[in-house]
Order: sequence, then structure tokens, then C-alpha cells
Amino acid sequence: MISDPFTGIYGEIAAQIDSETAEKIYRMLHGQIIAFPQRLYNPEYVRSFIRKNAKKYSVRELSVLFGYSNRRIRQFIAEEKRSEELLK
Repeated sequence: MISDPFTGIYGEIAAQIDSETAEKIYRMLHGQIIAFPQRLYNPEYVRSFIRKNAKKYSVRELSVLFGYSNRRIRQFIAEEKRSEELLK
């Protein structure tokens, strides 16, 4: 008996997640070419998270968590500070 009945990426999905999920993805997307964005979270969510948690995490931790450069995280923080100043 063949231990892995799935081909290519479906086999990888089955191994990492489970067979049922691989079958669902196949039924939903088979034959399509999919390109996933580099980042999981949208910039508005990242800004919101930074606004609420800026004191809990370092710039480096935030950059690793969200996949942005340290420079970009510092830009988000500066933008948040500017918007807070405008609201005062």
C-alpha cells in the first residue's frame, strides 16, 4: 500500500496539516495557480497591533513577528505618534 497517496503540494499539505484539508484545498482550488503574498498581516492590522503593544515589544521583535524591516516598523511607530499628536 502506498503511504502517501497525494501528489506534489497536496502531499506536503497532508503531511503538515492533514489529509482532509489537502482534499478540501484540492476541491476548492485544483488547476489554479496561486501566489501568496509575502506578508500574512495587512498594514492596518500591524499598525493597530503596534499602537496597542509598542511598549511590550522591541522594534526587532515586531519586525520578526510581522516580516517587516526594522526601518519599516520604526516608520509605523512614527506614523502612529504623529497621528496621536494630531488628535490632541
